[in-house]
Amino acid sequence: MKIIACYSNKGGVGKTATSVNLAHALALAGKRTLLCDLDPQGASGFYYRVKPSKKLQHDAFFKDVDKFTKSIRGSDFELLDILPANMTYRDFDIFLSRMKNSRSRLKKALKAVKNEYDVVLLDCPPNISTLSESVFKSADHIVVPVIPTTLTERTYEQLLQFFDRHKLGKKKLIPFFSMVQRQKNLHTETMERMRKKYKKSFLKASVPFSTDVEKMGIHRAPVLDFARNRPAAKAYCAMWDELQQRI
Repeated sequence: MKIIACYSNKGGVGKTATSVNLAHALALAGKRTLLCDLDPQGASGFYYRVKPSKKLQHDAFFKDVDKFTKSIRGSDFELLDILPANMTYRDFDIFLSRMKNSRSRLKKALKAVKNEYDVVLLDCPPNISTLSESVFKSADHIVVPVIPTTLTERTYEQLLQFFDRHKLGKKKLIPFFSMVQRQKNLHTETMERMRKKYKKSFLKASVPFSTDVEKMGIHRAPVLDFARNRPAAKAYCAMWDELQQRI
């Protein structure tokens, strides 16, 4: 079982949209997929019309295997299941800080489903915290959406610095450009500069800024379902094709 996290230390960069569409692309490719929402806002579950389990509190998530597995919900799509979030997840960091080996707790929890899925995809909250450190340790690969603007470039550099300081494997990080508007000189210039600076780190595939992505909340479905032939859907498919070669 592979663990892939979709993470950014900056909010509003298309992280959840990427998680939702990438999970659907994995399932379409024949991978038994579990989308695990770690963000207390629960947007991934909302997009897939899945209600959170009130029984899966922050303590049960890491300690109670039975409650953990029983909280997994099927989606409307074959081979794709959802572990939805609830508001108690906001206390993950407090709870983890009291536990021994806190950075290993997430991986131990996910071992409960290692024989059921080919891929577990983690939709992570946008901060650097005890939970995110656990994600960094648990994930085999970390997909990082980067809007080609100054602030998002800065937060990506901060993430790299954090990995350096804590001696984490930067090879896990797979950045890509998100919400791209090619008519903007700032976007095209930033993409060109960052590709040169980080060489082959960034995926060639990039996701455009798209009203189809914004409409996911109306349709409550991934773009790949209701706008399959549109540019955003094709971009997510291209991303998955490229990711397969990396991982």
